[in-house]
Amino acid sequence: MGRANLRTDELRTVFERAFGGPPELVVRSPGRVNLIGEHTDYNDGFTLPVALDLGTDVAVRRRSDGLLRTTACRLDATDARPVDALRPTEGPEWARYVAGAAALLLESRGDLPGADLLIDSDLPIGAGLSSSASLELGVLVALLGLTTATIDRTELARLGQRVENEIIGVRSGIMDQLAIACAAAGSALLIDCRTLATEDVPLPAGIRILVLDSAVPRTLAGSAYNTRRTECEAALRRLQDVAPQLRALRDVTPDLLAQHGSRLTDVELRRARHIVTENLRVQAGAAALRADDVETFGRLMVDSHASLRDDYAVSGPELDTLVDIALATPGVLGARLTGAGFGGCAVALATADSAERVAEAIPARYRDATGRPGTAYVTVPSQGTHVHWTSGAPHQPLPNLR
Repeated sequence: MGRANLRTDELRTVFERAFGGPPELVVRSPGRVNLIGEHTDYNDGFTLPVALDLGTDVAVRRRSDGLLRTTACRLDATDARPVDALRPTEGPEWARYVAGAAALLLESRGDLPGADLLIDSDLPIGAGLSSSASLELGVLVALLGLTTATIDRTELARLGQRVENEIIGVRSGIMDQLAIACAAAGSALLIDCRTLATEDVPLPAGIRILVLDSAVPRTLAGSAYNTRRTECEAALRRLQDVAPQLRALRDVTPDLLAQHGSRLTDVELRRARHIVTENLRVQAGAAALRADDVETFGRLMVDSHASLRDDYAVSGPELDTLVDIALATPGVLGARLTGAGFGGCAVALATADSAERVAEAIPARYRDATGRPGTAYVTVPSQGTHVHWTSGAPHQPLPNLR
């Protein structure tokens, strides 16, 4: 599958045309798809995402007048504001992500030059593939490259999460940003969302990841995402009455939930049950991949989707149909919704020799069943946010990012 956005040389040409000179560097920031472990991150749990070979490119050059000027190719939109008065809560949402990243980097590092930014992306927007986190981290690394400051990848992820939480108003966990900041090519990333410890889990040879876009858009800030988080917090408080040592739903065992689940409302019980069982599925899934046991991993994906549908109530008719079609297609080992839900994408695991055929068959059947277009992408785990090109040394990483 070829990239739909501008290649680096084209991006540089467009940048020069837009800003009257070449960029100093170009950053590639991937999207992410979560193989298993949904809604566990803000409950201090475990998750297993991969970075995609779809993502966001950010070309940048410093300015001497203290102005942050941004052009978004895909939106055919521009934004300009002074670095010393960014006001990141004002303006269109896409520009607030950019200004928010700049404002928090300025707060963290104390100095930031003006800059010209050109942004392009081949990620489906609103599909649950973390286009916003991809943008945040791409802008952060691009602006960081204009300074002598350094940052480690975990802190980079934290800054991206703060953009979501403090600027945009989405109470997201840190999974998306950690996956995009820290992922290694060829591997999933096992994340402990309490300690932020990560472990590369290589994917077995002979399988491919399929991203299946339902063409049902979803917007986290306008959805029930924040409500789900509130419901988990309520369940935790009730369980803390009998087990005050609990810090998060991550600490709840199946036995404790079975013993004291009657203290919860029906909704709270179902939300807690999903988190408890999903954390177990993540750890079992990582073990299965290490053992090259893709059949077990596929079954865990199916169980995860059922839990997200029935206990967490974040699926919908189109996503359920898409997953059912995928599971009925020869060559597919497992499938589930991915991301926050409420629309967006499903993810499937398929054998390598069937992946292209499957990627054609599933959308065709989905279109017949729902009337929605649907799209399938065959992808492989890719590298996290990195400097793809610099004017002085193409393809060399900057020392700023550790």
